[in-house]
Amino acid sequence: MQSKLFSLLFPVILLTFFPSSGDSRAAHSMNSYLRSIEVLLEENDIPGAALTIVSKDEVIRTHTWGVRDVALQDLVNDETVFRIASMSKTFAGTAIGMLAERSLLDLDRSVESFFPGMRLGNGYSHDKITVKHVASQSTGLMPHAYSNLLDDGLRFENIKKRVHQIPAVCKPGVCYGYQNVVFSLLQNIVEVTSTISYSNFLWDNIFEPLEMRRSSVGLEAFIDGDNVSRPHHLVRGKWRTTSTNSAYYSVAAAAGVNATINDMGVWVRAHLGAFPEVLPRSVLDEIHSPVVESPHRNYFNRWEGIEKAYYGTGWRIMDMFGTRVIHHGGGVRGYRSEMAFIPEENIGMVLMINAESNIMNEVVPLFVKQMLFAKENSEQKSK
Repeated sequence: MQSKLFSLLFPVILLTFFPSSGDSRAAHSMNSYLRSIEVLLEENDIPGAALTIVSKDEVIRTHTWGVRDVALQDLVNDETVFRIASMSKTFAGTAIGMLAERSLLDLDRSVESFFPGMRLGNGYSHDKITVKHVASQSTGLMPHAYSNLLDDGLRFENIKKRVHQIPAVCKPGVCYGYQNVVFSLLQNIVEVTSTISYSNFLWDNIFEPLEMRRSSVGLEAFIDGDNVSRPHHLVRGKWRTTSTNSAYYSVAAAAGVNATINDMGVWVRAHLGAFPEVLPRSVLDEIHSPVVESPHRNYFNRWEGIEKAYYGTGWRIMDMFGTRVIHHGGGVRGYRSEMAFIPEENIGMVLMINAESNIMNEVVPLFVKQMLFAKENSEQKSK
């Protein structure tokens, strides 16, 4: 049934702009990528999805497919809100970059100095862990510390009392260790520094200035909204709606943002440099710079063309096929999302689905390969 629905809906939205070169090969590559995404979605019977491809200057393509809820059959459109999961980390990284650029926050300040009486981890260098270390996933603490407690429904406020027990595996700044709980100390740091709530900071400094007015932070904003996608998981081979794990909303910096595909397109354009009055080049250069190399056991390190992979400040940075790519993905119960852009090529993408599916592991390398090979073919043709 879903496959028939996808056929009827493709494309729901189509903006027929192409990159500024207007090259037919680039257009062909774009169409090929979109067809590949549609095939992935259809073959896996994904309930609903939204995709945007943008440049700094414009929205190139936006497509939506499927339904917000398999039980209700309401269609996904470009104003449907999704949970963006760990892509939320890009907002936290950007927030502290903005505060640092305004000389309100020292990224080299000890995290413990913001929390009197708190010890971060059990290592000898606990007091040397800085804001930058937390934002770049280089605290030296055991990876994914206490994410299992979030999975069990325990909220950040309670888990934070246990951070002194997290084992240290290396000195701060030396090794990569992905975190959700520890990373979300950034939301408290933003609040202490700005004297307003984390959600208000994002609204005042990012969402409202960029006109991302359907974006929000937190569970209440999500469940109270209209045109919201529901989470889905597979039950005996069929997609069914599932419950929302509210605990991951308590780690707002790590996984607490909700957004539409239109808003996420604006977000990528902002990071391509479209809105310097909101995100100055100095902020972008800071947060898009590699801090720590990430190891090869992660799914993205196995992508074709990967030469090096790093974590910056709330962003993943990759060298693929000799080109710098900025990326982040996300996944919580019932949702997956992927976002990437190629600064040198002035192009980026976001894909969000309301389902848990590993097809999302394929969408970024496919995008990068298609866009870079389109350029290579175009250059060869012009010679």
